[in-house]
Amino acid sequence: MDARLLDILVCPLCKGPLEYDKKAQELICRGDRLAFPIRDGIPIMWADEARKVEPQ
Repeated sequence: MDARLLDILVCPLCKGPLEYDKKAQELICRGDRLAFPIRDGIPIMWADEARKVEPQ
């Protein structure tokens, strides 16, 4: 995942910051507790494609 791209991407729902999980290939929004998948190097930023994550 390109670091420059990570700097400009935000959650499409709350516009909050995203964390990159390299192992799971996901971008995680802690505020909305959603994980957006990355497929073939492309972040899929649709809410209906995201999975719920447990609060930490």
